[in-house]
Amino acid sequence: MQNAQISPVRSHLGPREVRSLEINKKDKASFEKSLQEWAALDSLGISFERMNMGSKENLMAAMAEAHGFACDSQISGITSPSIDVPIQFLQNWLPGFIRVMTAARKIDELVGITTTGSWEDQEVVQGILEPIGNAVPYQDYSQVPLSSWNVNFERRTVVPFEKGLQVGALEEARASRMRVNSAQEKRGAIALQLEIQRNLVGFNGYNSGNNRTYGFLNDPNLPSYVTVATGAGGGTPWSGKSFIEITSDIRTGFAALQTQTQDTVDLDSKITMGIATTCAAYLTVTAVYGTKTVREWFEETFPNGRIVSAPQLNGANGGANVFYLYAEEVDDGASDDSRVWVQPVPAKFQMLGVEKRAKSYIEDYASATAGVFLKRPYAVYRGSGI
Repeated sequence: MQNAQISPVRSHLGPREVRSLEINKKDKASFEKSLQEWAALDSLGISFERMNMGSKENLMAAMAEAHGFACDSQISGITSPSIDVPIQFLQNWLPGFIRVMTAARKIDELVGITTTGSWEDQEVVQGILEPIGNAVPYQDYSQVPLSSWNVNFERRTVVPFEKGLQVGALEEARASRMRVNSAQEKRGAIALQLEIQRNLVGFNGYNSGNNRTYGFLNDPNLPSYVTVATGAGGGTPWSGKSFIEITSDIRTGFAALQTQTQDTVDLDSKITMGIATTCAAYLTVTAVYGTKTVREWFEETFPNGRIVSAPQLNGANGGANVFYLYAEEVDDGASDDSRVWVQPVPAKFQMLGVEKRAKSYIEDYASATAGVFLKRPYAVYRGSGI
């Protein structure tokens, strides 16, 4: 045993001196400068004697491989495979948010809006006064014929609506991180939803059993629809009619309107034509020689007239598209506002209250409408089948 060769100890690191192997730029430069100084690495237990070191690149690759020798596994074997750059660092965020579209609300444009009364009102009442009596031939000793009057009251029920919001502390904080004010967005949605509801009631009324709330399409005083004439193509829709046929339908409606009002409404009156949205494009139909469209003819014929399209008039009469032709007001010596239509709205947007809670707050808003009231039915003509 005394003759046994003892392996030389090339280096020793005590337990307090052991640390991870780090090869810095200075070490790298030193190795590149002298590829023959293997002893420095050999003293650390890193040997390249059996490797082919044909170039510096091979040496650097070997150094990188040796650097990981102390790990239990290879460098690329721990984490999940992925692309070089995560996708979130390659995204281009466009400014703002796109709003989801809602249908146009046209009831105000058709009949206006009258803010009257209070949110707590139950009914809106319109008085109707009718003079009674006829003049008779005069006689000295006959009984004096007396005139009189009769009064009635037309009632419309006020329908209140409400919509609220609740915003939590965490919700508000997180929404702000994507530059969205949660409470503000919800308030805007409430205002929009109350307006959509009022527009629906304005066209269709509201039936809760015992109320009297009607709309532009179903007021009980409305005259019956009149189907327009059949065109040369064999149908009534304006999609298959010529300039002459379309203008003839409108002219027929106005002639009926002038007759119904006993010439109180004439060509100089303020006239509105409400038309189904799907038919509005046919107002661009031109005359034979392309010199004038139906719309241009209307504007010239009725200098104080206007055209308003509304999607609620699509298929309004059992699936048939319709148009309304009516005077906006009639000067008949009455003591009211002389309007043909009125939309009484006691409250358009009203805040009811705010409740603060430990982790959130609640807000409640309300509106109130009595629908649409036709005050002078004789000043409206309704055409169907366009």
